[in-house]
Amino acid sequence: MNQDWTIQTRSELCTTTQAPFTAGEVFHTLLFQETAGLRREDLCETAFRERPADAPAAFSHWRAKFEPTPAKPQEALGKQTAEQLLRLYMADPNPKLRNVRYILAVMLERKRTIKEVETALAEDGTLLRIYQFPKTGEALVIPDPQLRLDQIAEVQMEVAGLLGAPVNQGAPSVESVESAESTESTESTESTESTTQSA
Repeated sequence: MNQDWTIQTRSELCTTTQAPFTAGEVFHTLLFQETAGLRREDLCETAFRERPADAPAAFSHWRAKFEPTPAKPQEALGKQTAEQLLRLYMADPNPKLRNVRYILAVMLERKRTIKEVETALAEDGTLLRIYQFPKTGEALVIPDPQLRLDQIAEVQMEVAGLLGAPVNQGAPSVESVESAESTESTESTESTESTTQSA
């Protein structure tokens, strides 16, 4: 499947009617597999109900409530967070990052930063996990690499290193990696506040 790592941005408008969504409005998201990659459509209830019977079948479909995109928060100083790393690696086509993307997605799901909305099978039989950022409505498709236990430990060590967790005392668990990320974030915030107060 081409470009299975791309993030599909939620539209502010109905794809068919071009009418803007309103806060709390229920809309339908459809993903289509095409030669160039995934194509996303966001449809209001009326447009979805009026889809022609012979319209192309969606690869994935789910419903959600529209929430206006929040203002972008000021980026914190310090090490990258799991979400920042996932966004960075989703934009990188390197197939060697597939396992890291999956572990980062698992971490973010546990922290409720993203939620799984559906699973599907690619044409080659690969299990795909479809996630959504609840706050922004962005969707991402993460192939499940079906990692063995020894592979999970290796990838967790790699992710821990990226997030600043110690990796020289055996393979860290997802929980310890998350804890390290939380500590780094807190330390970064405290450092920023201390610098501001000193100034």
